[in-house]
Amino acid sequence: MIKNINVLEESKKIIIAAFSAVLLALSLNFFLIPANVFASGFTGIAQILAELVPLSPGILLFLLNVPVAILGWLKVGKSFTLYSFINVAFTTLFLEIIPITYISSDIILNSVFGGVLGGMGAGIILKFGASSGGVDIVALLMARKSDRPLGIYFFILNAFIVLTSGLMFGMEKALYTLLTLYVSSRLIDTIHTRHVKLTAMIVTSKADELQHAIYQEVTRGVTRIPAKGGYSKADKEIIMIVITRYELYQLKHIIDAVDPQAFTNIVQTTGIFGMFRKE
Repeated sequence: MIKNINVLEESKKIIIAAFSAVLLALSLNFFLIPANVFASGFTGIAQILAELVPLSPGILLFLLNVPVAILGWLKVGKSFTLYSFINVAFTTLFLEIIPITYISSDIILNSVFGGVLGGMGAGIILKFGASSGGVDIVALLMARKSDRPLGIYFFILNAFIVLTSGLMFGMEKALYTLLTLYVSSRLIDTIHTRHVKLTAMIVTSKADELQHAIYQEVTRGVTRIPAKGGYSKADKEIIMIVITRYELYQLKHIIDAVDPQAFTNIVQTTGIFGMFRKE
């Protein structure tokens, strides 16, 4: 049953990767490129390089992500890297087929809405277990190591794009690029929120099977507490597990696959003392 659900989830990830790529492409071709404002990460670098070499931002984005995909394959995970690269491929495709359109001449509106769409695109793909590639993979590695919000590193790692845009096109463009980066980083933290901890209390009659599935898929420790149904008087167990918000989506599908009748209570955790795996 878990294998059948995994096939469905993998298909869903491809759809999410395509949808995320549409948002990222719209952010660029409708708002940022017409205003000469730069996006975050390798997308922004691709925009800068496109001003210097006779290649489109989409093609350059794809080429820049090849070495990072190798890093992601080794350090982050094969599934994560695969779907991140699929997202990059979709983004390249949509950048090539969606025409550059001038919607507004107001550079502030272009900066803000470009940042909103870009942040939504990056945040959605991260929430479903992949990324938009490039700097996202580096930022995710750093966030896992320190357990700080992902957007902070995303913002810091993109500072060089602001400096480069200022040197090449003037400080005004650098300031608008900074505005876009800030908006996109806030959207990513709002959607992704990997640093938020949750406690799941699962009342189940299949504690052994569920514990095994959690160990296989999420790799988190659990605490098992004996319980008895108040109405049915049936003997059950409560499995208590602390996870990140990032892992909640995966945990839900594990529970649905192993014990659809389980009752699960999710509460936000304000603090943790003791061992908690950050990777």
